[in-house]
Amino acid sequence: MTMPVTPLDVLHRVFGYPTFRGDQGEIVDHVVGGGDAVVLMPTGGGKSLCYQVPALVRPGTGVVISPLIALMQDQVEALRAVGIRAGYLNSTQDAAARAAVERQVLAGQLDLLYLAPERLRVESLLGLLERTAAGPGIALFAIDEAHCVSQWGHDFRPDYLALSLLHERWPTVPRLALTATATAATRAEIIERLDLRRARQFVASFDRPNIQYRIVAKDNPRRQLLAFLDAEHRGDAGIVYCLSRASVEQTAEFLASHGITALPYHAGLDHATRAANQARFLREDGVVVVATIAFGMGIDKPDVRFVAHLDLPKSVEGYYQETGRAGRDGLASTAWMTYGLADVVQQRHLIDQSEGDAAHKRRLSMHLDAMLALCETVQCRRVQLLGYFGEQSPAASTPCGNCDTCLHPPAAWDGTVEAQKVLSAVSRLARQRNQRFGAGQIIDILTGRRTDKVAQHRHDELSVFGIGTDHGAADWRSIIRQLLAHGLLGAEGEYGTLVLTEHSAGVLDGQRRVMLRHDLRPERGRRASRGSNGPAGRPGADAALDLDADGAVRFERLRAWRAETARAQGVPAYVVFHDATLRQIAEHCPTTLAHLGRISGVGEAKLARYGDAVLATLAH
Repeated sequence: MTMPVTPLDVLHRVFGYPTFRGDQGEIVDHVVGGGDAVVLMPTGGGKSLCYQVPALVRPGTGVVISPLIALMQDQVEALRAVGIRAGYLNSTQDAAARAAVERQVLAGQLDLLYLAPERLRVESLLGLLERTAAGPGIALFAIDEAHCVSQWGHDFRPDYLALSLLHERWPTVPRLALTATATAATRAEIIERLDLRRARQFVASFDRPNIQYRIVAKDNPRRQLLAFLDAEHRGDAGIVYCLSRASVEQTAEFLASHGITALPYHAGLDHATRAANQARFLREDGVVVVATIAFGMGIDKPDVRFVAHLDLPKSVEGYYQETGRAGRDGLASTAWMTYGLADVVQQRHLIDQSEGDAAHKRRLSMHLDAMLALCETVQCRRVQLLGYFGEQSPAASTPCGNCDTCLHPPAAWDGTVEAQKVLSAVSRLARQRNQRFGAGQIIDILTGRRTDKVAQHRHDELSVFGIGTDHGAADWRSIIRQLLAHGLLGAEGEYGTLVLTEHSAGVLDGQRRVMLRHDLRPERGRRASRGSNGPAGRPGADAALDLDADGAVRFERLRAWRAETARAQGVPAYVVFHDATLRQIAEHCPTTLAHLGRISGVGEAKLARYGDAVLATLAH
């Protein structure tokens, strides 16, 4: 392709966006000038443009280090669709395919080359980079998903630890480390391990205003999920996360039995099945993937309208990254989660059973405590989420109006007496009977329920038997869950037997007040309505506009044309056009190629390739 001269020229002609957004322009100029950069930017915020544009402006080939082997082909196809000469090298290729790409690199015929990090352990690959640097040149090194270098992170990749060699062997080539998920501690680890101490740091807002965050009390979670999808997201693409492989399989079967195209994805499935299910999710409209956290990093499907969690994530970082896979196109999307007492007990047990020393377990507990605080807050969830990442911005201190606690504020109430009743029951069982039980037996004792187990252990003789009849079992489960979340009650062993903690005494002796939240009753949700925070050139709140009747008809007609075109080309639908671009086309209904070319997201290559077909579709 003819190399454009300026970053703005590349942005407009190649990608079809009129302007950079946020820090993008400054990052691009810094890297074009030869500087190193550490870039923290939320999913859907346009990180890829920060290295793609400089790679097209600077001489030579841009080298992208990415752990996402299964997605490299789709990433390369998307780049080729906008006229960029892209290729990849990874373990999925045979020798002939690798040799062909290597010839292109040495001939200066690639703008971008994607590499898996383990390839840098292969001496022949390092030799290829040496010859490239001495010949057509290396424009830059982009280290994508840079949080994988963090040994405390949930996506740690050992091969990332060796990436400091890039600077050692090619010190004059600019480097970018990019991630959508990093606390200050993780960012410091990225800088240290990748030898980026002199790099300029760019930290964008972590806010994703188009995502509505909702957490509901768990009560038959699969039925709750189905009701949520029926009410708000029938026919939408989405991801459902479950903790276990068995739960993944059962949930996918349950959804499929109710008419939802749901596919499982977990490490226990054979490679062919995982690849096929991922391909269907990327290439078809309206597919739901039910998965463990093994699925999702790097998924560049912009029209994921919801991410649901049926089990509690282990950390806020994990939750943020997983929910961030929704709404990459800037349109209204939902992050929905069920959360209950068993989640807290299970996660505490997993930490107790985890490998590692006491410091490691303390770190895991800190991650879980932060996640529990997000679940139990009565304040704006978005403020809590942004605060966790240390963000200082108007969004980080102003209630968002687009999360469940803002839309339906939960009431806080003084639960000190109820907490004392629970702790007293646990204490008396331990002191008087030398017994420990889980939440179910404690609730039976408090509510005066005469079960066989109560009779067997003569628990009806305890002074605390029946002192909690003013609350039902569901209320007591909520109370116990919150006491566990706040560390006022502990759970031990495989069966989650309840025990007192060092903080229990202050409650029992009346020195500590316990404020609890009323769990909201199940209700029909509502879609998010805030504006876009999407990639460069996308039009803020207008991206989520409600089309009029004629526009909606045009939009569906364009989606059908896109689906047919994508199938014929064997690529995901978003490689043709994103939903946000189709919505603008449907709204403005261009009648000439010149008019169509002014739509954000329609670059020169796509205009030439699809322009006539789009205009013909609109004219029918």
